[in-house]
Amino acid sequence: MIIYNVTINVDDDAHADWLNWMQKVHIPDVLSTGLFTGYRLCRLLDVEDEGTTYSVQYSCKNLNDYHKYKAEYAPRLQQDALNKFGEKFTAFRTLMEVVE
Repeated sequence: MIIYNVTINVDDDAHADWLNWMQKVHIPDVLSTGLFTGYRLCRLLDVEDEGTTYSVQYSCKNLNDYHKYKAEYAPRLQQDALNKFGEKFTAFRTLMEVVE
């Protein structure tokens, strides 16, 4: 299994609106691509950065599904976040393979 992890730091003044948007709009949009089998939304604890930091972990069956998402859907969905929140957040992405 592959985990596509997006770590996001959100400014305090945008935090409530961003979290609501993530749960009601963005995450459902990502899942509606049909390329992910599930997700987990986590808030990082004990972080020294200002703002609030989250990790969204999307699971997919294989690298092909991830690459299809990245090529066909990610640019638009990432732009939606920028259009809505601009400089109020920063994000970085990592790709992980579950080792069992």
